[in-house]
Amino acid sequence: MMMHARFARMIDAFRPAEGPPPRTLLAFFRWCLTGAWPGLGVAGVASALSGAAEVASATLLGAVVDLAAGTPTESSLAQHLPLLAGFVLFFIVVRPLIIGLSSASSNVIIGPNVLPLVLSRLHRWTMGHAVSFFDNDFAGRIATKQMQTARAVTDVASEMVNTATFALSAVLGSAVYLISVDAWGAVALLAWLVLYLWLIRYFLPRVRVQSKARANARAMITGQVVDTITNIKTVKLFAHAAYEDQAALGAMETFRDRAVDFGKLNTWFRLSLTVVSGLLPVVLIGGAMLLWQRGQATPGDIAAAGAIAMRLAQMTGWVSMALMGIWGSIGEVEDGMNTLTVTHDLTDAPGAAELGRVQGRIDYDGVTFTYGRGSGGIPDLDLAIAPGERIGIVGESGAGKSTLVALLLRLYDVEHGAVRVDGRDVRDVTQESLRRNVGMVTQDTALFNRSARDNILYGRPDATDDELFAAARAAEAHDFILSLKDGSGRTGYDAHLGERGVKLSGGQRQRIALARAFLKDAPILVLDEATSALDSEVEAQIQEALSRIMRGKTVLAIAHRLSTIAEMDRIVVMHGGRIVEQGTHAALLARGGLYARYWNRQSGGFLVTDDEQDAAE
Repeated sequence: MMMHARFARMIDAFRPAEGPPPRTLLAFFRWCLTGAWPGLGVAGVASALSGAAEVASATLLGAVVDLAAGTPTESSLAQHLPLLAGFVLFFIVVRPLIIGLSSASSNVIIGPNVLPLVLSRLHRWTMGHAVSFFDNDFAGRIATKQMQTARAVTDVASEMVNTATFALSAVLGSAVYLISVDAWGAVALLAWLVLYLWLIRYFLPRVRVQSKARANARAMITGQVVDTITNIKTVKLFAHAAYEDQAALGAMETFRDRAVDFGKLNTWFRLSLTVVSGLLPVVLIGGAMLLWQRGQATPGDIAAAGAIAMRLAQMTGWVSMALMGIWGSIGEVEDGMNTLTVTHDLTDAPGAAELGRVQGRIDYDGVTFTYGRGSGGIPDLDLAIAPGERIGIVGESGAGKSTLVALLLRLYDVEHGAVRVDGRDVRDVTQESLRRNVGMVTQDTALFNRSARDNILYGRPDATDDELFAAARAAEAHDFILSLKDGSGRTGYDAHLGERGVKLSGGQRQRIALARAFLKDAPILVLDEATSALDSEVEAQIQEALSRIMRGKTVLAIAHRLSTIAEMDRIVVMHGGRIVEQGTHAALLARGGLYARYWNRQSGGFLVTDDEQDAAE
């Protein structure tokens, strides 16, 4: 047990990576396995000893055969006791210990540690990507690539240790034994080995290419299926089950074609391998018998050569399959590497400082951001927001409201100008410390498939139960949370909410999100249509809670329902990425400009755009 404990601690399974992942194969493997080399080295030595033990087994067998062939039946075996005792001791004690050591090093050192080591590094790197990285791919595909790549790196490391070192040790030991009998046996083994390696060299690069294609096709299936399941309500509402079925079948058909190609190659490889491996017993046993006929070899030499030949012939089969698996895994590593190791678009500046709790002053100084299109977006915008000021932001879709928030949170970097918080450029502070100062509630509420407690505590994980319940009550969420029950029988705050909070209504999801923001208690609060999914009665209650939570905070509230921002200190009206009006609600109505037209065109309190008004007229 103590040995197992030491083996298990030989690799730190969660050691952080050193720097970004390289985009070349060997360097990527080094990045993945840094810190694991001592453990892999121990496992390699154990595997090499296991390979040498196979040759020792054949050598001892030959010695016993020679003993039996040269000892008259009426003679006593007692005079050969040392050899017989060594034979028994080797097969009952030494060989099992070596194999046990090799098995423990593989199953305790490598298996449990290398996969989480690689996966944790890939996951940390993936989480550091900008939101645009995730917007441009399937969530399921990204997750599949992470697990696929970590598993493939682990398989390569494990097989290289368990197969390559074992086979190399066995082949070298066999060559040494054959040389001791006759040099021609070693020459024959070398000639066969050259033919075998040529076969490997021919097939394995092709395996690598086709394995990469198969892995990519498999990931596309996962991405397609997860995308459909994530949006299953939309699928059912639009009666498009057949359409989604065809989309999934299309991805599956592509995978099937790639799998068939891989299977054909595998079949030819196995057939060729069987022919080549069959040559070895014929050559070695036949050669040993010729030497015996000439009086240059003993029956024990024939038995040992036969045991070695049969063992090597059997070994070539699983070694080749292992090598095929290694090359297949390398193809999967390359496929995952191409997806996951792209350079981060947004990184902390060298020496970026931690931003402590801020007062809440926000300045947009000559900010231009066009999403890389060169036009549109926000052109040369200036806006100053005082600490504790509550700002309402109004405008039609595409006016730039959400872009202002995204730039504040540094989800994107400005193309010109600067966004400053308390006078500090957001590019000069760490992203994590910046976002800790901002609480946000969006229209599209994102919840985890975790308990209601965990979802609210995401705002501040170290909060007490009293603080948790107070935040839930402030968001008018406490009562409905107490009535929750999930499929596993968990109730109340321990009930799980389903993927993205699917088990809750839209209003319930937003109240959970509001409770999370209340608990975070950040000095800057962003509300992006935060009450849009609430009915009028609950909204009125929430507005009272929001009024309390907004005290002393800098607030940016985006709304189409203008009644929700009428009491703000200042309202900013945007059009075409520019600020065209700003002032209090009363001042903007008196001005009779764009805001006044929006207010007059509201139906049920919602903002009507110019296009919608023209269509109505």
